[in-house]
Amino acid sequence: MGQAQQNHDQPPAAQLPPDDVVGVLLTQHARIRKLLEAVRSGPAEERERNFRELRALLAVHETAEEMIVRPTVKKIGGGEEAAARNGEEKDAGKTLAELEKLDSGSEEFVTVFAGFEQAVHEHAAREEREEFPSLRRLCTQEELCRMGRRLLAVERSAPTHPHPSTAGSTAAQWTFGPFAALLDRVRDAVTSSSPDRPDATAGSDGP
Repeated sequence: MGQAQQNHDQPPAAQLPPDDVVGVLLTQHARIRKLLEAVRSGPAEERERNFRELRALLAVHETAEEMIVRPTVKKIGGGEEAAARNGEEKDAGKTLAELEKLDSGSEEFVTVFAGFEQAVHEHAAREEREEFPSLRRLCTQEELCRMGRRLLAVERSAPTHPHPSTAGSTAAQWTFGPFAALLDRVRDAVTSSSPDRPDATAGSDGP
């Protein structure tokens, strides 16, 4: 994700429809990259806040991929690839759980975070090199946008970067608590966005 070059078969997010799932995921990758850098090299006094925001975004990004995108990847013949990416995300979740127990100002946090950052970069590079081009080749634009709308709905339901004016609100507090609790909240949001739910498409054009 960080140092990876754009796949030549894959247009940048800005050239894709705003609800195209690949564009949504690429945009999230860019935000994750910036937050990783902010945690690693930003002001020490802001490290904890940036880390909470990073955790929340990763909870939304990885859970939505697992529950919305990967079933489609399996369906188009990428079963082994989907399993490998899910495994990498599970490992990342374990490291996040370890990091949240550490003092963000400690040397141990810095050391563990460096390995975590590298793993996230490598994971996202594999997605962009292998998974995303397959989705674009083998799914229709309607299918891509349907998945993208669900991802956007999940991100709205589980805010990852609330505006400062929302301090004290439910949205502002969403990023607090253990990573496992964030995952549970995102899973609930993904389930709520399912097209199989009668209320999921009410007032909209689909999931």
